[in-house]
Amino acid sequence: MTRQGEPMSDTVYSVIPADPHWQPGRDAGDRAAALVLRLVPEDDGGFDTEIEVDWYDTVTAVDCGQNLTRIGCPSCGAPIGHEWYGDLLDAHDDDGFVTLAVTVPCCGAATSLDALEYERPCGFARFEIAVWNPDREPFDEGELSAIGEVLGHPVRQILAHI
Repeated sequence: MTRQGEPMSDTVYSVIPADPHWQPGRDAGDRAAALVLRLVPEDDGGFDTEIEVDWYDTVTAVDCGQNLTRIGCPSCGAPIGHEWYGDLLDAHDDDGFVTLAVTVPCCGAATSLDALEYERPCGFARFEIAVWNPDREPFDEGELSAIGEVLGHPVRQILAHI
């Protein structure tokens, strides 16, 4: 419960394909969403649990929000500023990413956004199942494996606090 005048925060568990460019067909996506719905209990904690299923035309960022504590360069290991990352996400917010290729500001190395070392996972995807304010712990490896099997592709989970 929040105090008057304070913004309410949300917890989001997103399940995305392991390959950021892969996208399931509608039937497989719907079956995976139905499985996620069975795995999430009806809410009794005072929050409204919602499940959103999205197919994106281009690769879209699936960020962990306030959970992101550090981004590291895969080439030199230096920290990458949140401002640089945030500006990049903002620039692609409307149209998504045609490519994930970037040049990192720390050492100038060419790499990919999905290769950056995120302390608390972030991801990129053309398909997402997002569970808003679930009344449960994050999905375990067995559940993620089952979702991936139904979807037809391995999946990963992004835990966001926004």
